[in-house]
Amino acid sequence: MRPLAAIVAMSDEGVIGDGDALPWRISEDLKHFRRVTMGHALVMGRRTHDSIGRALPGRPNLVLSRTRAPVAEGAERVASLDEALVRAAGDPLPMIIGGAEIYRLAMPRVTELFLTEVHREVAGDVYFPDFDRAAFEERSRRPAESESDVEFVHLVRRS
Repeated sequence: MRPLAAIVAMSDEGVIGDGDALPWRISEDLKHFRRVTMGHALVMGRRTHDSIGRALPGRPNLVLSRTRAPVAEGAERVASLDEALVRAAGDPLPMIIGGAEIYRLAMPRVTELFLTEVHREVAGDVYFPDFDRAAFEERSRRPAESESDVEFVHLVRRS
C-alpha cells in the first residue's frame, strides 16, 4: 500500500467541524498541523479549502472539487482522489486534511493517521468517519503542553 497520511483534530465523539469552521481554537494544534504537514502535498475538499481562504505555503495544495469553481492562487483543483495522488506522486507521504467526505474516501488507503484528540464536549455537525482503530498501531502519544484535554497521537496501519 502506497504511503498516505491523514491529519485531523477531533473530539471524543468524532466532531471535526461546526459548519465550515473548527469547533475550537487550539494554537498548539495549529502549530502541530504546520510542523507535520510542511513540505508534504495537502489533499483537501473544496469547502475545507474555502474555509482556509488561501493556499497554505510551503506545501502543494490539491483541492478536490466536482465543479470548476476557482481555487486560490497557489492551489490546484483536481477531480478525484486518484488524480490528487498522481499529482502528489513525488511526495513520500501526501496528507489528507479534510473535510469529512475526503476523509471518508481516503481512510481505506490511509497508512498513517496524525490524530489530535480533543477530550471535551463540543457542538458540531461535521464528523470524522468511523474507522477500525484496531487496524492501526499507536506509535506515539503526547499530551499538549497548553491544553490539559488535548493529546497528539500518531497511528500507523498494521500490515
